[in-house]
Amino acid sequence: MGVPVSGSVSSPPELLPILSRGKHRSMRKGACFMEMAAVLAGERWSDHPQCTQPLLAELARHVNDCTSDDNRHQLAVLIPSVVGLRSDDPRMDARIALRCATSALPMAAQERQNALAVAVLTAERVLADLDGRPVGDLEPGSQLALDSAPLAAKWADELVRRAGISLKGFHRHAAPSTVRLAVRGIADACVSDPDRILRRLLTDVIEDCEALCGNGRAVEAVSTTERAEV
Repeated sequence: MGVPVSGSVSSPPELLPILSRGKHRSMRKGACFMEMAAVLAGERWSDHPQCTQPLLAELARHVNDCTSDDNRHQLAVLIPSVVGLRSDDPRMDARIALRCATSALPMAAQERQNALAVAVLTAERVLADLDGRPVGDLEPGSQLALDSAPLAAKWADELVRRAGISLKGFHRHAAPSTVRLAVRGIADACVSDPDRILRRLLTDVIEDCEALCGNGRAVEAVSTTERAEV
């Protein structure tokens, strides 16, 4: 069984499989969010296509897997939005991590709040360094999230002040860990509709990435020739 797709990036089949959890060997076995993005981009079958910012793809995979079977199909409308959404701008990963951490911190269980507060402050420091603004000058959304968990915010501030931040380490380790922690924190939170919140998070992150990419949105994903050779 599949769902119709209107408007395409590279002529996908008329019917696409219903989204399901996890990685799949082929479309006959089902598909996750990023596997369908690969199809739309004309890439080989994979849940790690080159057409999408790796950290955004990481978020999409986790949101796909943590959304209930009843509501996962609602994510399908977002799939075309991630195709070609990639940039070398170092702020991209920091923006993704910050949005994830600030969204999850106010609702996450207490045992996750310290790590999420650290993630907020770490992403803020990375962005402050890249934007050339004072380290302590937090964005309103970050301040609001930290205010929702004052004990965690105080603990995190003391830790981040003592620890140094490596941009390479942030991109390689801290940012992906933040995405995973945030999605799980929302999925496990005592809220009435975690699926809706996860969908909203993915939507917001896509919009953040689009704003950074600007008019150069479809950036060097994979050339037509490279796709044919894969």
